[in-house]
Amino acid sequence: IREAHFRFLLAGADVITTATYQASVAGFTGEPDVSAERARELLVSGVRLAGEAVDRFLSDARPTGRRRPLVAASVGPYGTFLHDGSEYSGAYAEQMSVEDLKVWHRPQIDVLAAAGADLVALETIPSIKEASALLELLREFPDCRAWLSFSCKDGRRLSDGSLFTDAVQMAQRSTQLVAVGVNCCSPALVEPLLDSAGSLRSPDLSWVVYPNSGEDWDSEQGECGRHEVAHWFWSRCHPQPSIFGP
Repeated sequence: IREAHFRFLLAGADVITTATYQASVAGFTGEPDVSAERARELLVSGVRLAGEAVDRFLSDARPTGRRRPLVAASVGPYGTFLHDGSEYSGAYAEQMSVEDLKVWHRPQIDVLAAAGADLVALETIPSIKEASALLELLREFPDCRAWLSFSCKDGRRLSDGSLFTDAVQMAQRSTQLVAVGVNCCSPALVEPLLDSAGSLRSPDLSWVVYPNSGEDWDSEQGECGRHEVAHWFWSRCHPQPSIFGP
């Protein structure tokens, strides 16, 4: 994991995300002989490995003209804990309250907010209810800064069917977010999504955008086919003040 982070930095990444997207205290303690304390240590190790990669990059590569790369502690949606693919639909949120979602996310945010990362990446969030829970939870950690990134089903809606414009308006009210945007979606959805909400975003809230690379899954062949998107993506989206990534 440390080596993967290091190679991303060598390739030019200014922000690296920790390998904690699917990690949770509840998930770890569901395994034999894993205590809550050990689960928290494993979450911290994700931040530590990323930080060590940054330190190695600065000492070995000695980059000039670049700011120190940032470490974003990754927090995925509740659906990743279920292992049923529901993180791509957000259907679970229909049976959960905002408080239920806060209770589940709190142990991860509590650990990661204090683990030394530069910010927290609340990513691939499919449900506006879950996003609301996360923003409420952030207020319990007033020194924590974060970005909020949604998974979307088309050029207007989140995976749960909520309007992206409503999600951006909600994010706009948080004083702890540095960016809002989309990830884990087709690159073709990026432009219509950003266009739909562009007038709602204030200048001090950046876009964060890191879609899939554009391959189409072939279920018969069991593999992904190539889809050329890089030129379009960078030429259309890069001029905006944003955080971009693959």
